[in-house]
Amino acid sequence: MNIKAAGFGRVAVLMGGWSAEREVSLDSGAAVLAGLREKGVDAHGIDVGRDICQVLAEGSYDRAFIIMHGRGGEDGVIQGLLETLQLPYTGSGVLGSALGMDKVRCKRLWSGMGLPTPEYLLIRGEDSLDMAGALGFPLVVKPVHEGSSIGISKAVDAESLRRGWVMARQFDDEVLAERWIEGGEYTVGILGDEALPVIRLETPREFYDYEAKYKVNSTSYHIPCGLSADAEAGMQEIALRAFRAVGAKGWGRVDFMVDGEGQPWLMEVNTVPGMTSHSLMPMAAKAAGMDFPQLVWRILCDSMEGQG
Repeated sequence: MNIKAAGFGRVAVLMGGWSAEREVSLDSGAAVLAGLREKGVDAHGIDVGRDICQVLAEGSYDRAFIIMHGRGGEDGVIQGLLETLQLPYTGSGVLGSALGMDKVRCKRLWSGMGLPTPEYLLIRGEDSLDMAGALGFPLVVKPVHEGSSIGISKAVDAESLRRGWVMARQFDDEVLAERWIEGGEYTVGILGDEALPVIRLETPREFYDYEAKYKVNSTSYHIPCGLSADAEAGMQEIALRAFRAVGAKGWGRVDFMVDGEGQPWLMEVNTVPGMTSHSLMPMAAKAAGMDFPQLVWRILCDSMEGQG
């Protein structure tokens, strides 16, 4: 698509919001704003509040670059508002965003399609904890509708399962217990119809949690990822199938665990991944030959093609 910067018109870069990932979103948004301006785009940063409808209506914007992480920005809410305002926007539409944010319904869909994802149970209350424990320890306990590993813990017995459930409930009424996969952590960026090079994550922490993602410098990122060419291509294909299955489009990221036998397991899909200095999507794009301004330009181009 041959587009000049002026062709995008006045672009609202939507960041911040009110989710638990607000601070990460503000960092991502600042980077996106700088990248778009470097390409000559008339981009304007907006820290999204509850008055966003009025702000957009009064701002004479031609389209929006959504870089809000978590609830309110990644779950179909802002997408629905933009549809109502008839303002084109980047990334997934209402359905793809809502499904992608909901870990349980995502996993149900993947399981129904025969895609590999670990066994799980939705903890509906304290009386569900015994059933969750029956999956076998260790388990991962996490909020159903949060990202950035917020509220996630590892349960090794009934007591730590209960503690993890109590902690996760601080962020979400719905909590998921999932079979722990011992092995390597991998991620696949999606840009349009293309799967970017796979990244292997390595952290001295117990898993790739919020601290490992954003706060410490001890996390290692391996590109090439160390898999064979066939195994990497296979993971990329699963990622594309999983991404399309939930109705996601434009750009995003799919996360995996790979067990000791080399089996990849789908963990979750991110429809508005982080774009900070520690984020994975820019790393994968760089490995594919794109610098950051080129990446955000490519993402913005998607907003010219309408929403599904």
